Amino acid sequence: MKQPIIWRVIIPLFIATVVLGACSGIVSPTDKSIGGTVWVADEEGNSITVINAATNKVITTLDGIEGAHNLQVAPDGKTVWAVSGHESLAVMIDANNYKVHGVVPTGMEPAHIILSPDGKTAYATNGGDNTVTVIDVDSMTAVANIPVGEYPHGLRPSPDGRWVYVANAKSTTLSVIDAQSNTKVADIEVGERPVQVGFSPDGKYVYFSLNGENSLGKVDVSTRTLVGKVTVGGGPIQVFVTPDNKYVLVANQGTKENPSTTVSIVDTATFKVVSTIETGKGAHGVVIDPSGRYAYITNIYENTVSVIDIEQKTVIATIPSGVAPNGISFSALPAIPASSSEVQLEIPESDMMDMPGMTP
Repeated sequence: MKQPIIWRVIIPLFIATVVLGACSGIVSPTDKSIGGTVWVADEEGNSITVINAATNKVITTLDGIEGAHNLQVAPDGKTVWAVSGHESLAVMIDANNYKVHGVVPTGMEPAHIILSPDGKTAYATNGGDNTVTVIDVDSMTAVANIPVGEYPHGLRPSPDGRWVYVANAKSTTLSVIDAQSNTKVADIEVGERPVQVGFSPDGKYVYFSLNGENSLGKVDVSTRTLVGKVTVGGGPIQVFVTPDNKYVLVANQGTKENPSTTVSIVDTATFKVVSTIETGKGAHGVVIDPSGRYAYITNIYENTVSVIDIEQKTVIATIPSGVAPNGISFSALPAIPASSSEVQLEIPESDMMDMPGMTP
């Protein structure tokens, strides 16, 4: 018995579509080869969204961190540090059971927090008092409070852990901290409103967003001098360098009244924009998985996370988050199931007078 004509047409078309899709290299949201966990700070939601990187599905939402502006996975992936901008705290979360391990007071209005490459030290920028808090991870105590530039925001350590570069968002400088002595050793003039920095994997250069100029800048670390700028999208915020040192990704947020919706990809060799990818309203945070295959972008004005296939330069998934997703970090460890779709974090009381440099 012969097949109806319509089936003789549809079946070959279906087979051809499958073959072409396989040859194109485009990965569907449910067919990713990358495992791990994506952590997102939902600033206005007072929460953290935890995402399974293998499936691009939300595992759980951790509630209870007031003004969760930014967060950072520890190098070993076992803990995650977040800041509470409202309570002036750094919070350490156990990634295995989604419970709070402890809290440490910071300065006023903490924005970003990072870990040293060896995981022994945490650093938090305090926009309210123009300082960086240095935290000893083992003892869970603040050991220094370093004056930097005006309204320090994003910061990152050099790959060797020797330096910490800080973007001072209400000035024109990057501050350089000596991680051995916990002192500021330089201020580098770079341009209007630097917001975040990102080191090249070899540590030779640091890249940074210039929110007031709609550009990406580049500093030579050995000479501490500005060596270039390139125009990107409107209101750039976070930056991240691919592990192979080929590209710098820049999230362009714009403003709430006039949001930008793009990520600029800059070639490090030519220092030119080679692609502009549409993500979502208010593209803000950027992180790249260790393989360099995927980038994850928080869209602060539409409460989503975009997943970019960097090789294909295409968004392959959009994931819901909490309200106003801001900072974002990636753990290579497998995603841990949660007991519930929402988990309430228990934040212990903390005494602000324990903070070095604080006075009554």
